[in-house]
Amino acid sequence: MLKARNLIVLILLILVADQALKIWVKTSMPLSYHWDASHQPLTPYDRGIRLFGEKAEWAQLYFVENEGMAWGWKFGGDFGKIALTLFRMVAVVFGVWYIRSILRKQQHPGFIVCVGLIFAGALGNLIDSLFYGLIFEESTYTSVAKIFPEQGYAGFLHGKVVDMFYFPIIRTTYPEWFPYLGGEEFEFFSPVFNIADASISVGVIALLLFQNKFMGKEDQNKKRPIETSTRVNDDVQVS
Repeated sequence: MLKARNLIVLILLILVADQALKIWVKTSMPLSYHWDASHQPLTPYDRGIRLFGEKAEWAQLYFVENEGMAWGWKFGGDFGKIALTLFRMVAVVFGVWYIRSILRKQQHPGFIVCVGLIFAGALGNLIDSLFYGLIFEESTYTSVAKIFPEQGYAGFLHGKVVDMFYFPIIRTTYPEWFPYLGGEEFEFFSPVFNIADASISVGVIALLLFQNKFMGKEDQNKKRPIETSTRVNDDVQVS
């Protein structure tokens, strides 16, 4: 049985880690760019940060912002941004109710943890959308944003989500004979993401992989036979 306080601690740890890293990136780095050798750096982080040394381009902190969904996906311009933020708010409110429900029903601990991961990730990105436009200056390729300026870069609901993890493990080009894409660059893995995105993805993938195990406990509870101390024999009628 998973206790509510343990789940709350997990969610808070993810939120704190997500927001702490986002705030550090936002206030320490300009938007990342592959500058050439003639560029006069504004900070040591203009080209991003190689996590395992300068030659290890496959693992980077690379600061980008997006106005859309997780992993940098876009959704319908300014109206889509508001709609997506409102959807996130509704999802978070529903998530609170749903988590309370599955805790009361004593669902499988793994299932509850997965739901908690998804909830924490959604809430982490919602915070960016709600408040970052109000509390930060705009980040550019040549300037680092300050926190709590006289006026933020956008209004309520219009904040941009901060992303920073970038793992271009493979960089190559399609062979010339490849249909339509011959000679074009190919990169795996190209999305830039944050801790909240990773939390959502881990939760969803784990649910898909272990759904039979997670749902099995609930099915067993439903099919559990009723125990009785009443002696049953030919003289006792069971209705």
